[in-house]
Amino acid sequence: MQASVTRRSVDLSAYPDLVVIILGFRVRRLRGIATLFGIGKGLRQIELNPPGGLLSSEQFLFALNHVGIRQYWRDLESLEAFTRSAPHSRWWGEFLRDSGGAGFWHESYSRQGMEAVYIDMPGPVGFDRFAPAREPTGPFMSARKRMAAD
Repeated sequence: MQASVTRRSVDLSAYPDLVVIILGFRVRRLRGIATLFGIGKGLRQIELNPPGGLLSSEQFLFALNHVGIRQYWRDLESLEAFTRSAPHSRWWGEFLRDSGGAGFWHESYSRQGMEAVYIDMPGPVGFDRFAPAREPTGPFMSARKRMAAD
């Protein structure tokens, strides 16, 4: 007797401005383990007290030294408000001054476009594996402007 398969789908019509973001942290050096644990503490706080507009967040492993997070945001405005406030803004500033032996990347996907940034990654991942490089300078420093770029 063959078991039946359960098939499901979802109605996303209530989320026309949905943004899906995949984040990755890769340990590059031994001290990157401490950086990763520090990020983990911050992520736990976000789970306990989700910011406005965060619909869901899931953690997963790419490899033993490369963790990922997939987040679903109501809209780009909610995601931007979160990134510009504490604790994210503090963590991001510290990471850009010293990546602490870790690499970071994110890719964002929405109906309005897609964008990505890679910081101190030891090799290409995601879009970086096939798309031509572009320096994140000037207006291209903003995720919103990267999303709108041709």
